[in-house]
Amino acid sequence: MSTNYETILYSTDGPVGTITLNRPDNGNMFNETMCHEIRDCIEAMRRETETRVLVITGAGDRFFCIGGQKDGMENTRLYAGVLPTLEMYEAIERLQKPVIAAVNGFAVGGGNVLQVVCDITIAKRSAIFRQVGPMMGSFDAGYGTWYLEDLVGKKKAKEMWFRNPKISADEALDIGLINQVVDDDDLMRATREMALEIADRGAFALASVKAAFTARHGGVSGLGRMAHDLLLRQYLESDESKELGKSFREKRAPDSDTFGQ
Repeated sequence: MSTNYETILYSTDGPVGTITLNRPDNGNMFNETMCHEIRDCIEAMRRETETRVLVITGAGDRFFCIGGQKDGMENTRLYAGVLPTLEMYEAIERLQKPVIAAVNGFAVGGGNVLQVVCDITIAKRSAIFRQVGPMMGSFDAGYGTWYLEDLVGKKKAKEMWFRNPKISADEALDIGLINQVVDDDDLMRATREMALEIADRGAFALASVKAAFTARHGGVSGLGRMAHDLLLRQYLESDESKELGKSFREKRAPDSDTFGQ
């Protein structure tokens, strides 16, 4: 897969792939290009089997990601003027492999939503989490609300959006916003250790479990993904499926003894 990107870095080490948001001078803010590059990188990863876990982190030691930046986009209220964050979040959801956010600094606004959408989050102790939309004329009324509520509960999620408090890594752990806190210098070591532990689990089982979680909010799309990407593929390898296809081509009745096999 391609590793030539303008706003991100992609590397692999054994079964672990790592996307690094690479705009440290801009707080690793995602712009239109970065959203598309993250999506494209994840879609390429989805089509190969060597990498079993994805890690997303930020360049430098201050910022994971502090939101989005629309510089250079068309000045319109139509889609061309909307930062394509949903494509990035949806790609993380669709990926049949666990995604770990390694939060190496401030995760603010869309950057906090990004880590919320990831399957697991590990953060260094000095990391800060915050939703700031209503303070600066913005909001996220989809992934940033529904998924946040799943993690911390409705009351706490509303407080985060209404009051916009800064939340330390230790508090984030206490309220269920993240999974683990480690000393600053241990972040990437601990992240890799976690990623390798997950990579040892059954890839199909992990894909099925992730699809089940996704289906809850995904509606027909989420359920269809579980049925099509996972169950249908297994059914096509069954004796029943092969016999039905063969009998159809041969214009004869199928052998019903193969059904259920």
